[in-house]
Amino acid sequence: MDADAFGRALEGAGFNLLVPEIERAMRFQSKVLGARVAYADPDFAVVEGAGGRWLFHADHTYRDHPVYGIVTQLEGRGAGVELRLYHTDPDDAERRARALGYTVLAGSADKPHGLRECYLLDDDGYLWVPSIPLPE
Repeated sequence: MDADAFGRALEGAGFNLLVPEIERAMRFQSKVLGARVAYADPDFAVVEGAGGRWLFHADHTYRDHPVYGIVTQLEGRGAGVELRLYHTDPDDAERRARALGYTVLAGSADKPHGLRECYLLDDDGYLWVPSIPLPE
């Protein structure tokens, strides 16, 4: 992947997650969330799903970055952040997460804000919330 061309083509809002191992993170993305891994190598990955695109960088790629010391000392990452994937079936994601041994913080439930959602933790401690709109 041409990093320069890719970076210049990015638009809108996005997020980048730092992880110890790209391959391990991609397993959760594809097998639990049903997202498509558009690109992955040991340093970097691009994932697409729920109408969006998000990025991953391996910790070692940030060795010279000011955030490196903070991130590598954390036991769980993403504390206080919910990574929400709208129009992603929470029941399917929950079932896959349980089958693969991931932590289900809260099972699929209908919420008063009009969504059915569940709360799933990946291996790195990021909290993912797949959801679908409730019928009217």
